[in-house]
Amino acid sequence: MRADKRKNLEAKGWKVGGAKDFLGLTDGEAAYIELRLKLAQGLRAKRSQQGLSQTELAKAVRSSQSRVAKMEAGDPTVSLDLLVRSLLALGASDRELGQIISRGRKAI
Repeated sequence: MRADKRKNLEAKGWKVGGAKDFLGLTDGEAAYIELRLKLAQGLRAKRSQQGLSQTELAKAVRSSQSRVAKMEAGDPTVSLDLLVRSLLALGASDRELGQIISRGRKAI
């Protein structure tokens, strides 16, 4: 948000914050959600780089296309285990996993 817009909203009595503030998340909860979203975005990027469809990835990890779509969307019903296993199935190295986790997340 632009600084001038934030200042204007705050001057009118609005409280400005992020999802963490709005939902009342702890630092740990916010970090966990951010980790899930980074892994989901990394999975989508890695699959696209390899030119694979969601169906092809689903076959590789013995899952369904709809589950892969949920993984890439950051659906909370998808386990971290499945996200990491899927990245490994795409050939992600330990170093690549670390890079996915450590970089900033693009807006989804």
